[in-house]
Amino acid sequence: MNKTLNMTKGSPLKLLLVFALPLMLGNVFQQMYTVVDTAIVGRGVGLTALAALGTVDWLNWMFVGIAQGFTQGFSVKIAQKFGEGDASGVRRYAAHSARLSIIIALGGVIFAEAALPAFLWLLRVPSELYPMAELYSRIIMGGFPAVVFFNYCSAMLRAVGDSKTPLLAMVAASFTNIVLDLIAVFVLGWGIAGAAAATVFSQVLAGTVCAVRMTKTKELRFSRKLMGKDRALSADLMRIGTPMALKNLIISVGGIAVTSVVNGFSMSFIAGFTATNKLFGILEIAAISYGYAVTTYIGQNFGAGLFERIKRGMRAAVILSLLTSLVIALIMFLFGRQITMLFIAEEDPLLVAAAGDTAYLYLRVMSVCLPVLYMLHAFMAALQGLGNTVGPMISGIIEFVLRVVISVVVGFTSFSFGIFLAEVSAWFGAAGYMGIVYYRDMYRLCKKAELSANVSQEIKEL
Repeated sequence: MNKTLNMTKGSPLKLLLVFALPLMLGNVFQQMYTVVDTAIVGRGVGLTALAALGTVDWLNWMFVGIAQGFTQGFSVKIAQKFGEGDASGVRRYAAHSARLSIIIALGGVIFAEAALPAFLWLLRVPSELYPMAELYSRIIMGGFPAVVFFNYCSAMLRAVGDSKTPLLAMVAASFTNIVLDLIAVFVLGWGIAGAAAATVFSQVLAGTVCAVRMTKTKELRFSRKLMGKDRALSADLMRIGTPMALKNLIISVGGIAVTSVVNGFSMSFIAGFTATNKLFGILEIAAISYGYAVTTYIGQNFGAGLFERIKRGMRAAVILSLLTSLVIALIMFLFGRQITMLFIAEEDPLLVAAAGDTAYLYLRVMSVCLPVLYMLHAFMAALQGLGNTVGPMISGIIEFVLRVVISVVVGFTSFSFGIFLAEVSAWFGAAGYMGIVYYRDMYRLCKKAELSANVSQEIKEL
């Protein structure tokens, strides 16, 4: 059965919800296995292992972000061609996206493994945590091709309106990862290495589920001939994908700067900070899902030239984002302490209490500012759908500058709790910039469309 969705017709609010809900459920399962993975490491291996995960969180996210940036950028062209009704163009762009993704996967894993010692040095990983942090990162980075594989296949499916298959993929991967985690850590005693291997295997499984669906989706079926070199087409894809990958790279470098400062504080602070960072994925579950929906919706309608419909869809996205973020923030205020304590286990009650206090305070700071994060995702996704990926890249630079400047100040003053401001300040700066750029671009597009319509009318009258 064909699962594509044409978003150029029908209620924008309904379409965004229908598209986003499966993605949201998929993200829930993805975050569930991330949370369970962290809880198993924290309780099954210990507070030291949990802190070791925290020291390399941003490093590992950096490579995931690069994969997501490139593949999501490639999918913008697929969505636009799909909206135009250009079936041949969809297949050609999908084929070249596959070719470029293979190159990125192979190049990325070689670079990651070679540069790991330098990254760990920059992160100032404490000596007692270094062996665990290095082992975990080696395995996760070795699985970079699996990350690219899943992100490519899921991005292609989302571009043609299929958000249900990525959901099924994440459900299968989540349960597999949890079962393998429990076996690897509690039965086989493989510790942090077993948790990393389970994550990589789950990514392979998720990618395979999406790849099978791609072969059954006529819009995305392509022959190997279409993967041949085409410099113009590849340049077009890289023009959109590269800024998005650079944006994620820049943001993660800022995160690495924050982590470098955090790694200079106490073990309990690192563990508490890590516990809340692992919950960050839960906080932005709906934001990411709405973002994918907005990018596909706007990409397809941009391809069809329906600019007024784009405005209607964006208004619906803003309302959904604000309401959802407020609900999630309320839940975190009510139950946040209990949730963060799931990750923390240690024989010393003082260490547990200190880590728990750090985790809950950080969680409350992020929850208060959550609507800003959701607006950031909405405007960024809209610009991506319009084909503007340079704006989001600049927003990444803004995030980087704010994180680094605040981190440096915190490092000099040793006021550890000030590090929480590095994250939320970055949201405010980037969201403000993204909102301005979106409304500017839409104004220009509508003016251009109006002038074009006037010229056409004058030609008809003549």
